[in-house]
Amino acid sequence: MITQVTVIQGDAADDSTISTICERAIKEEGHLDFFFANAGIIGSGETIPNIPEEAFMECMRVNVLSCFLAIKHSSKAMAITSKGKEESGGSILMTASIAGLRNGATVEYSASKAAVNSMAKTAACQLAGSNIRVNSLCPGIIETSMSANIFDFAKSRGTMGKLGQSYPLQRYGIPEEVAQLALFLASGAPFDF
Repeated sequence: MITQVTVIQGDAADDSTISTICERAIKEEGHLDFFFANAGIIGSGETIPNIPEEAFMECMRVNVLSCFLAIKHSSKAMAITSKGKEESGGSILMTASIAGLRNGATVEYSASKAAVNSMAKTAACQLAGSNIRVNSLCPGIIETSMSANIFDFAKSRGTMGKLGQSYPLQRYGIPEEVAQLALFLASGAPFDF
């Protein structure tokens, strides 16, 4: 099986950029099977009284609008059939966060990730019957550049062992774990329960 990945650098919350990515996949491959909306920012890091409106709206733009555009354009592309793809279908995956399910981050970040979860549920219902799956991942704290300040602070205090202790695995995660779940959801592997 040959797999090709198309990568374009651009603003994930720009309609033209996301439309172009989907159109390019159709043009080059004849079909689009998987779209992973993984852009995100943490927000201002401020408490509610100190969050500038611009910071709140930028977090919503990057974290929410990018996912909306991913659903909008990739679902349209996934509906296209071709010689190599006899039926419509595919998988749309968006990164949300456990902060979208319960508190634990800045208000703008938590609100944006709750919106991503809501869009995933709504889109899955609206796309029912099209063979297009929509899911959101809700990881806890993952050791990435976005969370570097948190990890640096914990290291300086000697409290690394406490990061993620309230999660079911009682630890923080690493990007490879999220990637493995994303690959599984992209695969279309059947669920045999």
